[in-house]
Amino acid sequence: MRRIFLFVLATIAAGSVFAQTDSAARDRMISHKNMPRSGDHFMLQFGYLTWNGAPDSINTSGIPRTANVYFLFDFPFKTNPRWSAAIGAGVGTDHMYFDKTYVGIKDRTSTLVFDNVADTNSFKKYKLSTVYVEAPVELRFSSNPDNNKRSFKAAIGVKAGLLLSAGVKGKNLENKAGSEINDYTVKEKSKNFFNRQRLAATARLGYGNLSLFGSYQITTLFKEGVAAEIRPLSIGITLSGL
Repeated sequence: MRRIFLFVLATIAAGSVFAQTDSAARDRMISHKNMPRSGDHFMLQFGYLTWNGAPDSINTSGIPRTANVYFLFDFPFKTNPRWSAAIGAGVGTDHMYFDKTYVGIKDRTSTLVFDNVADTNSFKKYKLSTVYVEAPVELRFSSNPDNNKRSFKAAIGVKAGLLLSAGVKGKNLENKAGSEINDYTVKEKSKNFFNRQRLAATARLGYGNLSLFGSYQITTLFKEGVAAEIRPLSIGITLSGL
């Protein structure tokens, strides 16, 4: 988490420098007279995660979720300031939870193992988490660009990501009867079975600083041949501003 926090701070700092040095290029793209007061430069996203294409043999549980933070530069079109293009950077995280399952991300096997361990010891809480550094690009529409806080908004786009971290975490070891054996926590990290890059299609629709978002990963989560062709799908809420 410390690394993620430092990365976000560095992204915001770099954005401030870019905004100051790129004013000439920006002047050519926008009309200052019709420039929006706010460009949704900062976005926080929280949503529900599902794995499209996952076989029934993988026992997911709980509330899988995604959490993202982005800082973007918004460039309104000079001919029509209701439309704009945005580009930026940030961090995207996914957390998938499992029931009585072992995920062998560090196993020296040719395929990724999802073992059902209901007949032996298992962790009460068990999740697989991924962290990506991402570059989102959006085509945006704002019905009232002079006051984005009172505006209907829509956006479509894509985001490209690079895998920073992948790992599993198990907490509270139990026997098959559900009785606690030990309350210790196990963490394992490995990117061996995962695609290092990802590309996802995105969409947003909302009003003011609140909108619904959807994200569908075009590339597969895992490398070809090591697991099912799983493509994460997320839907949730975006909080935006600045």
